Amino acid sequence: MTSIFARAMGDDFTRLHPQLQRRFSVGLESGEACVGRGSMDRIWHGRAFVKPFLALGARRNILVPRTGRDVPFTIENVPYTDAFGRETVTFVRTFALPGGPRRFDATMVHSPERSCVLDYLGTHQHLATDLRLTAEPDGSLLIRSGEHRFREGPLDLRVPDLIGGEAEVRESFDDATGRFRIRVAVTNRRFGPLFGYEGTFRARYVDALRHGVRAGLRPVREEVRA
Repeated sequence: MTSIFARAMGDDFTRLHPQLQRRFSVGLESGEACVGRGSMDRIWHGRAFVKPFLALGARRNILVPRTGRDVPFTIENVPYTDAFGRETVTFVRTFALPGGPRRFDATMVHSPERSCVLDYLGTHQHLATDLRLTAEPDGSLLIRSGEHRFREGPLDLRVPDLIGGEAEVRESFDDATGRFRIRVAVTNRRFGPLFGYEGTFRARYVDALRHGVRAGLRPVREEVRA
């Protein structure tokens, strides 16, 4: 068994920069968790009419309704077994913005049925999104989102493209500085740019068993539906 990301990427995983291979090997088999700390050069959002939607999502730690520059940033990638027996990795991003920190939470599992990494967004995993991961020619990682699905009680709905967001994440490693660089952009096909951030961070690796999943890192509610 390899990491959920290596399983999703197959042979393409070995084309990543070695530091990206290690970072995305966090999991139950490697026994490592990764904590990154750095600074986002810029956090931005689209035109004024998108702010209410960002604010609504922020109530469940989905997206960030604030902008800023040189914002201290932490990302926590911790593996654990969820309530349904699936290997899961947290992607909890904390932005230390003026007036109080803001979080953007996700938990990820490998979906053999969908042949991708499945990204559950927010504190209650209401949104499930397919993620496709590919290695770029320079060894960087490109992640693109696919279909979004809303899960709540008996509701099981595909989110229409008209109101959904398409995410593109690019992550690379700078050998000169020893830092990871990340750039995230979420756009809507009709309304254009919605939200994004870009910056750099350093990563440290810790024993996942000893480190554990700190209180508040796991979602409040777990969803089994893909």
